[in-house]
Amino acid sequence: MDRMETKCGLDVSLRIVGGKWKPLILYHVQGGPTRFSELKRRVGGISEKVLIQQLRDLVGMEVLTRRDHQCVPPVVDYELTPFGDTLVQALVPLCDWGNANRAKVQVLTTPA
Repeated sequence: MDRMETKCGLDVSLRIVGGKWKPLILYHVQGGPTRFSELKRRVGGISEKVLIQQLRDLVGMEVLTRRDHQCVPPVVDYELTPFGDTLVQALVPLCDWGNANRAKVQVLTTPA
């Protein structure tokens, strides 16, 4: 059975936001146009190479738009598309769950 044909929509959602970085990138872009350099600061621990690839993937899946301001020094920013905004709204309950359970998850995932 094709993963896209399952009754659970998680397979579909995870094709776009799967992995460690994409949900965090989306979280930090939801406030409006966000420059590449600002994303790099906000998404701690991500390498520039990985950030570039993840942004390309999200632009290619029409979740984000990329705007190059054609100036020197280069200025590029990213913004949610209406499609991307619906995805971010779907991630909000997961963010809320993480905030509510942060302490317990910390205990459960800290090596003894």
